[in-house]
Amino acid sequence: MKNKAVIDHIVHWLLNYSEQSKTSGFVIGISGGIDSALTSTLCAKTGKPVICLNMPIHQHKTEYDRGHEHINWLKKNFNNVSSFEVELTDTFKSISAALPADIQDWLTMANTRARLRMTTLYAFACNKKMLVVGTGNKVEDFGIGFFTKYGDGGVDLSPIADLMKSEVFALAKELGVAESIIKAKPTDGLFADSRSDEDQIGATYDELEWAMAFLDKPENFTKLTERQQIVLDIYTRMNKANQHKMNPIPVCVIPSELK
Repeated sequence: MKNKAVIDHIVHWLLNYSEQSKTSGFVIGISGGIDSALTSTLCAKTGKPVICLNMPIHQHKTEYDRGHEHINWLKKNFNNVSSFEVELTDTFKSISAALPADIQDWLTMANTRARLRMTTLYAFACNKKMLVVGTGNKVEDFGIGFFTKYGDGGVDLSPIADLMKSEVFALAKELGVAESIIKAKPTDGLFADSRSDEDQIGATYDELEWAMAFLDKPENFTKLTERQQIVLDIYTRMNKANQHKMNPIPVCVIPSELK
């Protein structure tokens, strides 16, 4: 991949989209992970105003610290970047207190966190006439659907959604993103513990990229190893289960003769 050319292409795409939509800049949530670090840096390179939000909810300290470190790095290197910290833990507790206890399983409440953050991002975006920028990569957004519907999936545009995770790492290194972020295990930060994406999925991003390539051109592969078959099963199961996230919302079309 031509790293510098790809960076320039994305930066120009972001700038053109903002200009055409007549918006003033970008709002992005910073998680302390590689995807939001890369995306926010690309937004900053447009020269348009960028608001970075750190939105802790019972956040693991290492994730919070990495996010804070990246925001400070951005503000040091780009004078068009500003930031806010919105502590959402008490708000999340209020929502939890209002919901029936018997519906508060771990996945429901993890997704509730993501949707609370989306609401916060859009509050800033609406007030400042900015765009909410997505941070999902290609494997997450179009492979296994590893995002929360109307949570981190609720965005205005997705500048890195055509990049594999390995390509995200390559561009982040090219742009000088902190080693602490590059070396950290990817995590969605939606749980009070430090579980990684791999812990949740059961496969690494490198393995998931292999599965996408296999399904694209299975003729390029011969006999699968036991591990490859396991990864392929994980990928296909999640891809099938999460089609409702990746496809347009179904619309019930009324036949003309009934109108």
